[in-house]
Amino acid sequence: MAENRIYIQRYAMLFGAYLGVYWIIGSALFPLGFTIPFLLLLFIGFVIGGPFVGYYYAKNYRNRVCGGSISFSHAWVFTALMYVFASLLAAAAHYIYFRFIDQGFLVDTYTRMVDELFSQGGPTVTGMEIYKEQMEQACEQLSSLTPIEITMQLFSNNIFWGILLAIPTGLCVMKKKRTADNPSDISR
Repeated sequence: MAENRIYIQRYAMLFGAYLGVYWIIGSALFPLGFTIPFLLLLFIGFVIGGPFVGYYYAKNYRNRVCGGSISFSHAWVFTALMYVFASLLAAAAHYIYFRFIDQGFLVDTYTRMVDELFSQGGPTVTGMEIYKEQMEQACEQLSSLTPIEITMQLFSNNIFWGILLAIPTGLCVMKKKRTADNPSDISR
C-alpha cells in the first residue's frame, strides 16, 4: 500500500485535469443558458453530475492504482487533491472568460433580470423595495469586481466544496483489503 501512495499526486493531477475539463464545459453552458434555456438546464445537470464524476475517478484510482483497496484517509487525500487540481484548471478558464470574453455580460444580465422582476405589473408587496435595493447593490458590487477577483472567488468556492465533497466520496470509495484470516472480509 505504501508504494501506491507515491502515485497519489500523479493520478490526482491526471484525474483532476479530466474533472477540470468537465467543469470548464459545464461552466461554458452557464452564460449560454441565459439565451438558450435548455443549456441552463444542461448546466444544472453538469453541476449535479460533478460529484458523481469525482466518485468515478476516485473509484478508478482505487481499482487501478491501489489494487482494489484504499483507506478513508488515502481516498480523502486523493479526492481533495483531485478537486484542487480541477479547480486550478477551471480557474484558468474562468480568468480567460472574465478577462477577455464576458465584458460585463453576466452582470448586465443579472441587472436586467432584477429590473424585469420588479417592473412587472400588479400590486407591489410591502417591503419589496428593500429587496430590490439589496439586489441592485449586489449587482453594483459584482460590477466593481475585477476578473481576477471573480476568478479567485470561484477558485476558493471550488476548493471549499471539493474538500467537503471529498469526505462522502472517500467514505464511499474506501475498501478494506480482503484477507484469508478474516472470512467476513472475503464475503464482501
